[in-house]
Amino acid sequence: MRVSSQGVTVVALLADPDAPTEIAQRMARILPARLADKSGQGRRFDVEVVSEPFTARTEDPPTLMRRIMERERAESWDIVVALTDLPLHSHGRKLVVDLSHEHGLALLSLPPLGGLRLQTRARRAVEEAVLSLAGPRATGAEGPPRSQPLLGPFVSRLAPIHPGQVGEEETVDLRYVVSGPRGYLRVLVGMVRANRPWRLVPGLSKALAAALATGAVATVNSTIWNLAESLSTPRLVIATVGSVALMIGWLIVDAQLWHRSAEVSREARQRARLYNASTVMTVGIGVLVCYVGLIVVNLVWALFILNDQVFASTTRTPLNAAEYWTLSWFVASVATVGGALGSGLESDEAIRAAAYSKREQERRHMLQDDDGD
Repeated sequence: MRVSSQGVTVVALLADPDAPTEIAQRMARILPARLADKSGQGRRFDVEVVSEPFTARTEDPPTLMRRIMERERAESWDIVVALTDLPLHSHGRKLVVDLSHEHGLALLSLPPLGGLRLQTRARRAVEEAVLSLAGPRATGAEGPPRSQPLLGPFVSRLAPIHPGQVGEEETVDLRYVVSGPRGYLRVLVGMVRANRPWRLVPGLSKALAAALATGAVATVNSTIWNLAESLSTPRLVIATVGSVALMIGWLIVDAQLWHRSAEVSREARQRARLYNASTVMTVGIGVLVCYVGLIVVNLVWALFILNDQVFASTTRTPLNAAEYWTLSWFVASVATVGGALGSGLESDEAIRAAAYSKREQERRHMLQDDDGD
């Protein structure tokens, strides 16, 4: 059992800025009591949260473990659990957690935990890691058996998480990874959640202003009335898909969000595909939220401004609930195209800040600096 001279095991949660720090701060309020209860024998734990970008300029797990080890040596910590929202890779697999029982270190990547109940899953993962590192097997002469699994959040029938390969030269003695299509999907959803796609809506103020202005004008345009009345539901769906796809593509191309790897290795190509898939999903969710919002705004505007007699005389169709809905739906597609044009007024930095987490922004800045060098 790792324990300080005062009889208290000091646990440091070393977290990347932004979401990992928020998660660490929330779990730190209840971790000491939960760890003491689970460990038994009157053991006490003191949990500290340290927010710093320990993953700056590298995604290599061995390098990160060395950084964490150096940080631990500089402080009076017994155990360090590092949390990052960057997806990490090891031996062609997507890394969930690395543990070094000899040094009392753990490196946890949050995206493989998925996008649902992340706070609970992260807390359970940290608890299992701390209890494993603090247990008697952490001080054995020969160290922990490499094949001995952790329980809790790492092993279940529906979670494709399993022990991974550990190199002989590494300080890690236990590793968990995800693999297969379910593992890929789980990491992808976790990355999208880390990017917080809902922040894209307020982050694109100029694009939203252009979309709202386009929608306001289109709602009172008689040509739009006639077009909306003449379009069938399949054509309205095609207009929706086309306008949303145009907005997504324009944002990605205009702000240079597409990731191109300078490396030619298979692992680098896999990382590039994963990053690009998360970008498309993040921007797509944000644009869809904007689209739904435009439908609501256009519907309210139409209810307020349209005159049923003028509408009926122009379209030869009475203005009822179906016409209000069809018009608002079609105008939302037109307004989304206007928003795509308006997004050209946004700076690339504003779009990246709205689309990515802080760590992902820093990672892309690093890649741009490396390409510039």
